[in-house]
Amino acid sequence: MNNKKREKEIKQLLSVIDINIEDLDDIISSLIHPSFIFEKDSKKIQHNQRLEFLGDAVVGLVIAEYLYQTYPEEKEGNLTKMRAAIVCEGALAEAAREIQLGKYIQMGKGEKLGGGENRTSNLADAWEALVGAIYFQVGLDGVRDFILRSLKKTIEDVAEGNYGDFKTKLQEIVQRMPESEIEYEIIEENGPDHDKDFLSGVFINKELVSTGRGKTKKEAEQGAAKAALKNIGDKL
Repeated sequence: MNNKKREKEIKQLLSVIDINIEDLDDIISSLIHPSFIFEKDSKKIQHNQRLEFLGDAVVGLVIAEYLYQTYPEEKEGNLTKMRAAIVCEGALAEAAREIQLGKYIQMGKGEKLGGGENRTSNLADAWEALVGAIYFQVGLDGVRDFILRSLKKTIEDVAEGNYGDFKTKLQEIVQRMPESEIEYEIIEENGPDHDKDFLSGVFINKELVSTGRGKTKKEAEQGAAKAALKNIGDKL
């Protein structure tokens, strides 16, 4: 891909997320998966892992600050749980999917063929790296709005108490119905052994109710349970 075409794509992304940045170098780097570098065997191109490290810290700070200021009555322990639920890999990946970030990530052919554009870990990492790149260009005040806008749905869920052990909460609801059964099944596995991506389905009385993705089977099951609670709730 030539540089002009790549810059055009990045400008399109920045327009979608309503961020105005002139220097695109860091943004471009934030969307380069390590596999792209390994296949190119190039030391001149920087992949997104360093920016991901920075973005992770920035996201954690912004969310901690927001929770501290918005919920003065909450104790430290609960604030910690709330923050963990908001900045978890699944939530960050969903924020990435909302802006179709996967299609902007440059990755190796093998990673792409293996479903890398929709892999939860890749999306979460790229989103954090993008945050790091934006922070470099516009500072904390400039990136704060993007983070809070992107994670708005998750923040609202957490504010309503929808976080933590979703499987237990779903189990409690299902148990209210006589002779009802709940089961989880891994429907799909993608990626190499060191970077698996799982799709889990939650079945109530043998009927598929919802699905969830995660880097581990446990995370995928929690995601499926969360989706069931959100989509069906009191209908169960």
